[in-house]
Amino acid sequence: MKILIINSGSSSIKYQLMVMPTNEVICTGMIDRIGLETSNVTFKTSSDSIEELLPIPNHKVGLQKVANMLLDPEKGVIKSTSEIGAVGHRVVHGGSYFSDTTIITEEVKDKIKELSELAPLHNPAHLVGINVAEEIFATAKQVAVFDTAFHQTIPVEAYKYAIPNYLLTENKVRVYGFHGTSHKYVSEKAIGYLDKNSKIITIHLGNGCSMTAIKDGKSIDHTMGFSPSNGLIMGTRAGDIDQSVIFYMVKNLGYSPEEVNSILLKQSGMLGLTGYSDLRDIQSEAANGNKDCQLALLMNAYRIRKYIGSYAAALNGLDAIIFTAGIGENSAHMRQLVCTDMDYFGIELDDEKNQIRSREIREINTPNSKTKVLVIPTDEEYEIANQVYQLLNN
Repeated sequence: MKILIINSGSSSIKYQLMVMPTNEVICTGMIDRIGLETSNVTFKTSSDSIEELLPIPNHKVGLQKVANMLLDPEKGVIKSTSEIGAVGHRVVHGGSYFSDTTIITEEVKDKIKELSELAPLHNPAHLVGINVAEEIFATAKQVAVFDTAFHQTIPVEAYKYAIPNYLLTENKVRVYGFHGTSHKYVSEKAIGYLDKNSKIITIHLGNGCSMTAIKDGKSIDHTMGFSPSNGLIMGTRAGDIDQSVIFYMVKNLGYSPEEVNSILLKQSGMLGLTGYSDLRDIQSEAANGNKDCQLALLMNAYRIRKYIGSYAAALNGLDAIIFTAGIGENSAHMRQLVCTDMDYFGIELDDEKNQIRSREIREINTPNSKTKVLVIPTDEEYEIANQVYQLLNN
């Protein structure tokens, strides 16, 4: 079965066409920096590689571009959309409605739309992807894989907020957790590499960032909560912030609630601190002496280190930390900032190993490091394809 995986992030689209259950990858690609004049478009097969810089204003245009590349008469990989048996969609927020991979119906789409208020940078993009895929790949099964599913094992003392009980029982206000597909994939790879069930912290760093404390393969705590907006400093999201700041901005500074929401989700994080949302630009500016960018990188790393300490306590030990996703896999500088002065936790980075780039699992700690420091490339697309195949063949 040919399964097309569509992973619509807040500012990117990853896609992959696979044959399951043989795990054969027919093509893969990505469109990032969506909304900018210089969006990166890539399309790769075993025989061709295409890279383009062009404006991709929104996710709909991006997904139409993906479909055109798949069907291109010269370099495309399918002759007809009927060759696609299923389209697997990554969906960030499933709320309390979805804890498993689900075939998409109109009712499912309504629920995804309803949950857009809790994931405003993601769920709307997923809906666009679903609607465009339904038009283009009309004969394929459309399937949703929810980021929140992996975190259903978080215990009540960790997922419950200290607010009136009825807000949980009646309104389902709780920690849900996100990036679950990625955290699940890399944690399973880490457990296989370590050859034991372990106490590990997975650090997913991209435009969106999150960390998960994982004990014996199960998520027990996570930096994001009711929505994918708190926790670490992100590309445009503030992460953790005193809720009093929100009321101060509304009451004393004259902002509307909608304006505050927009500021915290779309104008904050690394963008608010530096004027740039892409870490590659920030690191380049920092290297050229930009003080704002230098400070933002230090703040970002400091927040991550705070959570490592917190989760080491929650796990009552620490066997390994895992860096993954675009920044985690590719930014040696950010990994170095995070692992500096962490010897109390048994974390010692090997600077030479840290500079190595690879698509394989690799250790970047010193031989004396008590805690393993691993870089594990995530493969959310494979994880989604596997879950889609399993659902459709049960």
